[in-house]
Amino acid sequence: MKKYEYVNVEYKMKDMVMASVSEHREIIDRYANQGYTYIGMIPTEISANGCIRKMDLIFGKDESL
Repeated sequence: MKKYEYVNVEYKMKDMVMASVSEHREIIDRYANQGYTYIGMIPTEISANGCIRKMDLIFGKDESL
Protein backbone atom coordinates (compact mmCIF):
# COMPACT_ATOMS: atom_id res chain seq x y z
CA MET A 1 0.00 0.00 0.00
CA LYS A 2 1.25 3.48 -0.85
CA LYS A 3 1.04 6.43 1.51
CA TYR A 4 1.00 9.94 0.07
CA GLU A 5 1.81 13.25 1.73
CA TYR A 6 1.02 16.69 0.28
CA VAL A 7 2.96 19.81 1.27
CA ASN A 8 1.69 23.22 0.17
CA VAL A 9 4.35 25.69 -1.01
CA GLU A 10 3.65 29.34 -1.80
CA TYR A 11 5.66 31.53 -4.16
CA LYS A 12 6.99 34.72 -2.54
CA MET A 13 6.99 37.97 -4.54
CA LYS A 14 10.51 39.26 -5.19
CA ASP A 15 9.42 42.40 -7.00
CA MET A 16 6.46 43.53 -9.11
CA VAL A 17 7.22 41.05 -11.90
CA MET A 18 8.93 38.03 -10.36
CA ALA A 19 8.14 35.47 -7.68
CA SER A 20 10.37 32.78 -6.22
CA VAL A 21 10.23 29.74 -4.02
CA SER A 22 13.20 28.51 -2.02
CA GLU A 23 11.99 26.11 0.67
CA HIS A 24 11.17 23.30 -1.80
CA ARG A 25 14.67 21.82 -1.59
CA GLU A 26 14.57 21.67 2.21
CA ILE A 27 11.12 20.06 2.12
CA ILE A 28 12.18 17.45 -0.46
CA ASP A 29 15.32 16.58 1.55
CA ARG A 30 13.31 16.31 4.78
CA TYR A 31 10.79 13.92 3.25
CA ALA A 32 13.54 11.88 1.55
CA ASN A 33 15.16 11.38 4.98
CA GLN A 34 11.81 9.98 6.17
CA GLY A 35 11.75 7.40 3.36
CA TYR A 36 9.47 9.28 0.95
CA THR A 37 10.02 9.67 -2.77
CA TYR A 38 9.21 12.93 -4.53
CA ILE A 39 6.34 12.20 -6.97
CA GLY A 40 5.65 15.62 -8.48
CA MET A 41 3.71 18.82 -7.99
CA ILE A 42 0.19 20.08 -8.59
CA PRO A 43 -0.57 23.81 -8.94
CA THR A 44 -3.22 24.74 -6.37
CA GLU A 45 -3.48 28.48 -7.09
CA ILE A 46 -2.88 30.21 -10.42
CA SER A 47 -3.02 33.97 -11.03
CA ALA A 48 -5.26 35.56 -13.67
CA ASN A 49 -2.30 35.75 -16.06
CA GLY A 50 -1.42 32.06 -15.64
CA CYS A 51 1.42 32.22 -13.10
CA ILE A 52 1.56 29.54 -10.41
CA ARG A 53 1.18 31.10 -6.96
CA LYS A 54 0.85 27.97 -4.81
CA MET A 55 1.55 24.29 -5.38
CA ASP A 56 1.39 20.99 -3.56
CA LEU A 57 4.56 18.89 -3.52
CA ILE A 58 3.58 15.21 -3.56
CA PHE A 59 5.56 12.52 -1.78
CA GLY A 60 4.92 8.79 -1.60
CA LYS A 61 6.29 5.75 0.16
CA ASP A 62 5.40 2.09 0.45
CA GLU A 63 3.94 1.01 3.76
CA SER A 64 3.90 -2.55 5.02
CA LEU A 65 0.56 -3.89 6.14
